[in-house]
Amino acid sequence: MPYSIDFELIHNDSETDKAVLLFHGLTGSPFEMKKYGDFLFNNGYDVFCYSFPGHGERISGIETVTWQDWCEFAQNKYNILRKNYDKFFVSGLCLGAAMAVYLGEHNKDLTGIIALSTTLFLDGFCIPWTISLLPFALSTIVRFYYTFPEDDCFGVKNERTRKSLAKITAKANISMDNYPLNCVDGLLKLSKNVRKNLKNVTCPVLCIHSKYDNLSSPKSAKVVLDGISSEIKQYVELNDSYHMILYDNEKEFVMNTVKEFLNKFVPVENEKEVVCI
Repeated sequence: MPYSIDFELIHNDSETDKAVLLFHGLTGSPFEMKKYGDFLFNNGYDVFCYSFPGHGERISGIETVTWQDWCEFAQNKYNILRKNYDKFFVSGLCLGAAMAVYLGEHNKDLTGIIALSTTLFLDGFCIPWTISLLPFALSTIVRFYYTFPEDDCFGVKNERTRKSLAKITAKANISMDNYPLNCVDGLLKLSKNVRKNLKNVTCPVLCIHSKYDNLSSPKSAKVVLDGISSEIKQYVELNDSYHMILYDNEKEFVMNTVKEFLNKFVPVENEKEVVCI
């Protein structure tokens, strides 16, 4: 790609002391977080989102990175940005949600976590039965050649939106249409590490998950909320969306729910009326 799809949305009306660091999903890119980022920006937050190693502009390198590379990358971004703000939140979708929880386990100065379609288990209704063969495949040369295909729904229940996303992804190198075996293994290893350390999370947490997530069932979100030590934790379950809840039928409800959660910890001053489109 001739341009960067990372983004930093700087609040121009006045200096702000609040920010959100966003993380995209597995084999995705910051493109899938753009509307969400715009929404947060228009509500007074500085917003940052960067491509995970192996993703985005150079997704061909996804087969060579490890889950530790993702964690180191996320922690480095956090270290750079956190010191500039009084209130600092992290939020993510899919892999990004797992990473947001990971940062909560390792950073006590985090203001809050918003985890969307958290993926700790690959147990959604579109996951192929061949996922059970993963341990065997990883020990053979198959790990370098086999990929799990993206299902036809693109993680979206709304058919109109699904068609639009299919056209966009076909024209631009913003996401992959399959899940390389090594990448899936990295997600599962990250998830296992996250599950072991959930008790270390003490900041407020909001988990939003669809009952009909095609990639990961609500079990992932419930495991997070059952395992963390946070006094403030909230679970919201959707009934008319699949995995990509930021683009599906309940997208406006999702963003407004996030807004309400953030407003509990940040004073609202001169709030703008923002409509999700």
